[in-house]
Amino acid sequence: MVRYIIRRLLWVIVLLFLVSLITFVIFYTFPTADPALLRAGRMPNPELVKQIRHNLGLDQPWYEQYYHYMKQLVLHADFGYSYQNNISVGHQIFDRLPATISLTLGAAVVWLLSGVAVGIVSAIRRRSLVDRVSMGTALVAISAPVYWLGLVSLYLFSKDLGKFPLFEGQGAYPQHGGLFSNPGEVIPAMIMPWFVLAASFAAVYARFLRGNLLEVMSEDYIRTARSKGLKERKVVFKHGVRSAITPIVTILGLDLGILLTQAILTETVFNIPGIGRLAFDAIQKTDLPTVQGTVLIGAFAIIMLNLVVDVLYAFLDPRVRF
Repeated sequence: MVRYIIRRLLWVIVLLFLVSLITFVIFYTFPTADPALLRAGRMPNPELVKQIRHNLGLDQPWYEQYYHYMKQLVLHADFGYSYQNNISVGHQIFDRLPATISLTLGAAVVWLLSGVAVGIVSAIRRRSLVDRVSMGTALVAISAPVYWLGLVSLYLFSKDLGKFPLFEGQGAYPQHGGLFSNPGEVIPAMIMPWFVLAASFAAVYARFLRGNLLEVMSEDYIRTARSKGLKERKVVFKHGVRSAITPIVTILGLDLGILLTQAILTETVFNIPGIGRLAFDAIQKTDLPTVQGTVLIGAFAIIMLNLVVDVLYAFLDPRVRF
């Protein structure tokens, strides 16, 4: 097991290196704008632009820029400084990380509870009215874009402009702090974003669990459990759901990692100062150090959560280790 984990950790280093290299080369090869021109202002002169390019290191070959970047990152955990405001990228990322984590964890709890519950009910009451309504609603939730669902929720339920003012609206999230450090302000501001972000995921989980549970409930050991006189509830939850929910571990690890970097639409609609918004603004302004930092944090989250899932599977099934 130790050798298995060490191998995976070595692959983490390789993958992070490849992600950083590809991101660097893409932004160097296909620039949308010159960062020096953006930094120089509305009426830049050639000398000023040249001086800014020199100060930012943009006049060096891309491989030298990448070498200096990786050297600072590996030796000093330094993500560099933003081209736009000369603020530490690491400070910006870790200042916004609590907001993204609060959004991700809350949405994960919502979609797990609702998706698993709906999937179980639909599987148990197959082809009933409840099954048809829940699966139809799930299909709509999967099809609805997050930004559209967020705007509709604000129009209907926000306290500032909603027709039925029930929840805090856009911009209610505090500028600093997260779910654990400032729950009194964060939780009311995150109720709508949690449900909006969780809608499509809950629908996918419900349909996925329903299909797995229907297949499991037709297995021989389920019939054996029933023949022994066990109560139906015990058969369903102890034997059926326990087997059907195992693959959820895999997609949950993937979804949590992806969600840390793909919550940008929800953060934009609800004006949440998270990493997604930071990355979006940096891409618009061709701020390579900030983009590189957010991409690496996102890649690290995805890779580490996949590592956790693989280790859990290695404990559950020894064959995975080989």
